[in-house]
Amino acid sequence: MTPEELKGMQKAARKAKRIATERAGELHDLVEDRLPAAYEDIPALAQATYDACKAWAEVEAAFQAAEAEMN
Repeated sequence: MTPEELKGMQKAARKAKRIATERAGELHDLVEDRLPAAYEDIPALAQATYDACKAWAEVEAAFQAAEAEMN
C-alpha cells in the first residue's frame, strides 16, 4: 500500500466519523427537543445512526490494519 492510499483511507475514516457524529447529534436532538411528539422518528433515525457508526467502525478498522501493516 502506498502512503497516498493510506492517506485516502485515513480521509475516508475521518469522513465516516464525521457522518456518524452528525447522525448521533440528530438522534440526540430528537431525544432532547422533539420527544415525545416525534416518537415515530426514532426507528429510522436510530437505524441511520447505527449504520453510520458501523460504517465508521469498518473503515477505521481497515485503516488501522493498513497503518499497522505499513509500520
